Amino acid sequence: MLLTVLFIIGITAEAMTGALAAGRQKMDMFGVTMVACVTALGGGSVRDMLLGHYPLVWVENPHYLVIVTVAAIITVLTSPLMKYFRVLFLVLDSVGLAVFTVFGIRIALEMGYGFVVALVAGLITGVMGGILRDLLCNRIPLVFHKELYASVVPLGVIVYLGFKELGISEDITVITTLLTVFFVRILAIYFKWSLPVFDYQENQPPRLERNKIWHFPRTSTRRSYGLSNPFAKRRRAKKAARGDAPAAESADSPLSAESPKD
Repeated sequence: MLLTVLFIIGITAEAMTGALAAGRQKMDMFGVTMVACVTALGGGSVRDMLLGHYPLVWVENPHYLVIVTVAAIITVLTSPLMKYFRVLFLVLDSVGLAVFTVFGIRIALEMGYGFVVALVAGLITGVMGGILRDLLCNRIPLVFHKELYASVVPLGVIVYLGFKELGISEDITVITTLLTVFFVRILAIYFKWSLPVFDYQENQPPRLERNKIWHFPRTSTRRSYGLSNPFAKRRRAKKAARGDAPAAESADSPLSAESPKD
């Protein structure tokens, strides 16, 4: 019962985010409703088709389509107020991610699949709706370049399967998995945790941009730890030997301890 209520909350929140994304692209009401439905129910539909799990969730429960459509219409009618509920949407989206992950894991396990398939099922259920939404809105999916989102799902799968192996009751397993995914996602939003970004430019060597999990932040925090950058000093020495002005390098380098940038 609790999972069903949370699932309805999750698809409602996802439908509203889909409707807002469609509105930013100036779609008509059919487009808004379609994007809202794909965002809310697309992940579960893709999962069921890949696993051969029929009927699809919205076919078996058509009232979910009604809920999603109503949520899209309400979003359009109350759109001027939506900017005041940004934090609420982030929280509800995190709830949705946790619930969708658990649903995906349980369906895969009920069908007799193991860890890898359960991981993929939870991942697809949790993030595919948002990916389809962004593709329909002609933009790079947010899940590929924002805070930790899809990367939280494997942690939920590990917790769920670990508790199952230990013989812990289903209710405690589900609740613990929900809380784990939810709180890790909230912490990722608050602290802006992200994976390294691969930056490939043809005129530059490929590199991984530093992130905020295992690197020191830029200059101001580094100075507070009393750390200097030996590579910046070495570059300034080489420029001085060539007769270039070292001050320009110091000001421009993001790694320089003397840089005023934060």
